[in-house]
Amino acid sequence: MANIKQQKKRNLTNDKKRLLNASFNSSMKTAIKKFQEAVAQGNKEQAIEAFNLANKKIDKAVAKGIHHKNYAARQKSSLAKALNSLA
Repeated sequence: MANIKQQKKRNLTNDKKRLLNASFNSSMKTAIKKFQEAVAQGNKEQAIEAFNLANKKIDKAVAKGIHHKNYAARQKSSLAKALNSLA
């Protein structure tokens, strides 16, 4: 543990941010899983709703600096491909 007061403060803020990022990342993964479940069931309306929510979460993760823009592009492309595969 650091002895310097500023570093102690920094550690506290880093921990808060890490917890917020972990929480948001978890919600993003949940949205993606819900989309994949809707696709697996073949429910197109539900899949479209879940797709929009997942895209929103992915974009927000990039805006917050949690994920890289290439990660987001890859995920969104994969989701769109799955959605388009539904008849």
